[in-house]
Amino acid sequence: MARQQSEPLSVYRAKPDFARTPEPAGVVAERAAGLPRFVVQRHRARSLHYDFRLEIDGVLVSWAVPKGITLDPGARHLAVHVEDHPIEYLDFEGVIPSGEYGGGDVIVWDIGTWELHRDDDARAAVEAGEIHLELYGEKLRGRIVLVRTSRGRNGKEQWLVLHKRDDAAIEDWDPEEHPRSVLSGRTNDEVKASPDRLWTREHGEVAVSAPTAFAGATDDELAALDDLGTKGTWEIGGRELALTNLDKVLFPQRDGDGAATKRDLIRYYASIAPVLLPHLVDRPLNLHRYPDGVDRKGFWQKQAPSYTPEWIPRWRNEDAGEGESETYLVADSAATLAWLANHGAVELHPWTSRIPDVRHPTYALVDIDPGPDTTWDQLVTLARLHRTALDHLGVRGYPKTSGQRGIQVWIPIEPVMTFDETRAWVERLSRAVARVVPDVVSDQWEKRSRGGRARLDYTQNAINKTLVAPYSVRAAPGAPVSMPIGWKELDDTDLRSDRWTLRTAAARLAEVGDLAAPMVSDRQLLTELV
Repeated sequence: MARQQSEPLSVYRAKPDFARTPEPAGVVAERAAGLPRFVVQRHRARSLHYDFRLEIDGVLVSWAVPKGITLDPGARHLAVHVEDHPIEYLDFEGVIPSGEYGGGDVIVWDIGTWELHRDDDARAAVEAGEIHLELYGEKLRGRIVLVRTSRGRNGKEQWLVLHKRDDAAIEDWDPEEHPRSVLSGRTNDEVKASPDRLWTREHGEVAVSAPTAFAGATDDELAALDDLGTKGTWEIGGRELALTNLDKVLFPQRDGDGAATKRDLIRYYASIAPVLLPHLVDRPLNLHRYPDGVDRKGFWQKQAPSYTPEWIPRWRNEDAGEGESETYLVADSAATLAWLANHGAVELHPWTSRIPDVRHPTYALVDIDPGPDTTWDQLVTLARLHRTALDHLGVRGYPKTSGQRGIQVWIPIEPVMTFDETRAWVERLSRAVARVVPDVVSDQWEKRSRGGRARLDYTQNAINKTLVAPYSVRAAPGAPVSMPIGWKELDDTDLRSDRWTLRTAAARLAEVGDLAAPMVSDRQLLTELV
């Protein structure tokens, strides 16, 4: 029976509490170069089993195999088809907390690549109920066959997994006689003994703690906000806010959508807090405020106002020069976001570096800035070219709409480079892209000198220069939102930079999940460019 879903990871994401478990939330990934990968994890949950996962169409198609995968050609082992997992699970090794789905210790028992035999389409073969593989792992090699046999009483598909009689086959080979991780060399007992340690192929052993979970406004708090008149006191997260001019229109209507008020802005930021705050916490904020509405002139504010409540965190810039802002606000709660919205802070622009090491950015930014004559198709072409370049370099980038006309790519990095080094790297990347389509891109800074062409703005890679945060509202009619997207969405003919608004963002999140979540913890060293 077919198992393809419109959102392959929806079942997986519904099970763990990612505020408690170090497991990755993940996104549907792009196809990497080379052979697809597989992993086998030895997993001691309620009972011991082995999780066999194949990289197919951007996810890990998975089976739970109680007796494990074997090289013994005479063995026939049960395999239960379970929900797809994210690609990031390939090197997950650690402890899933007790009480969570699959709670227990996990090691990477084997890892490698695979290719099809007899079929051309792996997903179709799985859906047809029989897939023939050749594995190239550290422990498992040779030809493996998975065959669906029935659907169990719990509704899960029952399969058999067997090893063909080939040069890699070994009679009586028992996976339990090979208990150590190919990633760390540890056993499950050793992993269990260190629940605060996590292994990944890229970083080796690292300390982990439960991810910080940010609370949004509760249903009761939002109902209380809706019941207020044009002003009043609202309690959110234990903080009392004096709200004013709640029915004041800040965003004129667009394309038939109604106008949006200050109350709508406060409600949005208080609700979106769980996915927005991870991009703001521990980062100084530059605010673009429009207290009179986005159809009036706004202003930038960096200095924390003197009337800021004591409970809102601040950061003091000891290196501020004469006339420069010395104290910046730092958002750490839904109440802070609501307070900012009440004061007309429409756009939230966090620094790309974190406190206290503000001299070393955690992101390299690609800002694809359209010119007056740049078409949407040309903009998408530029984004695709950046994707191709990053894939070639083995660098992960996370695209998002700007919420106005552009597309941005955020590249998470280890905070070891200076801003000058990061800016130079992005400049070299962007100039390489520009050489492919010189009729579309200008390297001139002044708009009047660009001839209406787009600019690849690498200059945002500087201390105290910023791009708008993921999920931030933009100052435009309709209250558009800067929305994270998947690379495949560049092929969506309905995609536009201002497609999503503060009214449709929640439905978007419910449909595809938080596509920006992985970049919060992702870190990489940039490949040297010459």
